[in-house]
Amino acid sequence: MKILLNLNSSWKAINFRIGLIDSLNQLGHQVIILGPSNSCSDQYKIHGIDYHSIEVNRETINLYHDFRLTLSYIKMFKKIKPDLILSFNSKPNIFGNFAAGYLGIPVINNITGLGTLFIKKTFSNFVVKFLYRLSFRFSSHTFFNNSSDQFLFSKFKIIDSFFSSVLQWPGVNTDIYKHNKKVNHGRSFLFVGRLLVDKNIFEYLETIKVLLKENPDLEFLIAAELGFNNKTALSVSDLANSIRNTPQIKYLGEIEDMVPLYKTVDVMVLPSYRKGLSKSLLEAASMSLPLITTDVPDCKAVVVDGHNGFLFQPNDSNSLANAILKMSQIDGYVRHQMGLNGRKKVMDKFDQQLIISDYLNIIKAVGLENGFSDQS
Repeated sequence: MKILLNLNSSWKAINFRIGLIDSLNQLGHQVIILGPSNSCSDQYKIHGIDYHSIEVNRETINLYHDFRLTLSYIKMFKKIKPDLILSFNSKPNIFGNFAAGYLGIPVINNITGLGTLFIKKTFSNFVVKFLYRLSFRFSSHTFFNNSSDQFLFSKFKIIDSFFSSVLQWPGVNTDIYKHNKKVNHGRSFLFVGRLLVDKNIFEYLETIKVLLKENPDLEFLIAAELGFNNKTALSVSDLANSIRNTPQIKYLGEIEDMVPLYKTVDVMVLPSYRKGLSKSLLEAASMSLPLITTDVPDCKAVVVDGHNGFLFQPNDSNSLANAILKMSQIDGYVRHQMGLNGRKKVMDKFDQQLIISDYLNIIKAVGLENGFSDQS
């Protein structure tokens, strides 16, 4: 089959989906990527991927611009002529579905996170949910990272739960993200991700500064993207002002190869209100790091409190501070064992090959339903 991956970031195709892409190529499928162009575009040729560029405003809903985006999808789908579309992220899911439905192309959708969609009751969120409900009538199957997101989409009548399933995407290549950490001192804490309000970044930074007053030997590293278009994002000046005169907080910028960084730190921290299954949490766990994260459905899929890390209550800076202190003060053997427990959990449940196998089975089933043989 000719299979199109429709994304809002071409970078994500290389960093999150390359295992799936390689598996599809090995099975004889032709893989095409559709997404905004960026510096990763040159890497597509290495993996035998045909690439087409389309402009997608990732962060804001504008019905006029998004109607034009739908028309652009129709134009590109007619040009590419895919047999099946694998759609990721909100705008490709919604407006790509409208275009695919118009052209009669089957789509497998992937809900990798809900962000603030079901957190805040705003008019724009109401509109987005309405658009999801209309567009997902054209979905052949929908994957979710966790059962709570699947339940919410079913509750709001966006999907028929029969044509959906939970898949712990994106999974981790446990052969790459592997480290035998012999000693864990519990002194160096790492945050990885975009600096957004819904990742609790403001409260996290303030909590750190309070902790450092009595625990100045702790170190907090931030590997994150700055300067992107999101109204809830921390700006460059905001971050600079927040960490000024606090040398124990170090901003590292965006890190392309995370493996060497994971090897140098002791603990991974993700203070998120809600997100899809965190790739950074999975990577850190696979690298045998204990974890600290929020007691919300997506994060609890990775962390069992007291087993491979600690959970803290959302919107509770004291709970977050206590989790960090507890992790730094427990016996080193216990901390080391937590890291080993996390590694085992990832290998048993989140290994990339296990997840890709389940994904390929759905692709095969949808293909057969639409008249394509195993060899198509």
